[in-house]
Amino acid sequence: MLTLKKIAITGGLSCGKSTVCRFLGECGAYVVSADDIVHQLLSPDTSLGQQVIELLGSDIVVNGVIDRRLIAAKVFGHPDRLGALEGLVHPAVRVEINRRFEEVATQNSHKLFVAEIPLLFEGGFQDYYDTTVAVVADSDLCLERFKAKTGHNREEFDRRMARQWTPVQKAHQADFVIENTGKIEELRSAVQELYKQLTFEPPREKCETNTPSE
Repeated sequence: MLTLKKIAITGGLSCGKSTVCRFLGECGAYVVSADDIVHQLLSPDTSLGQQVIELLGSDIVVNGVIDRRLIAAKVFGHPDRLGALEGLVHPAVRVEINRRFEEVATQNSHKLFVAEIPLLFEGGFQDYYDTTVAVVADSDLCLERFKAKTGHNREEFDRRMARQWTPVQKAHQADFVIENTGKIEELRSAVQELYKQLTFEPPREKCETNTPSE
């Protein structure tokens, strides 16, 4: 029976976390994303969605969908409100990740369960995982990716990064560090090597039995 290890991937904005997770998935890992789970749980007809609406107001619902941009606008500059929001969202995401882990563990089909968690260390979630991996990249490269992906400017990038640990802090805290230089094949090779290390199991020692002599 396979032993399913629980792995957390973290890192700063646009550092390549999702790409690392995708490559781990190609190697055979089961991958989930905290952000994707938030999208799924944050609906007007879910328990979490109702709690968030109660906290921030019904005007965050547009055309039957909770608008995350309106949520961001409501909590920006309001630490207490942001803390209250995270107090609702983080436990719900953790419960859902654990539920999926237990489900995958019963299937006995994967060696690694990988969760992409941007605020892993900031939220104190590292103790829920067997191994933590930090993805780091040059800050200018991250900024350009962020701008291309979101359309936001440097001010927004800096504002979001100010809420996170620095890449150096994350790398120091993590069990493994993946450096993303921007060269995709180098990153793929580094992830493949990481997968080998995480799934390596030393050969079992043979048990010697003494056969009684006749």
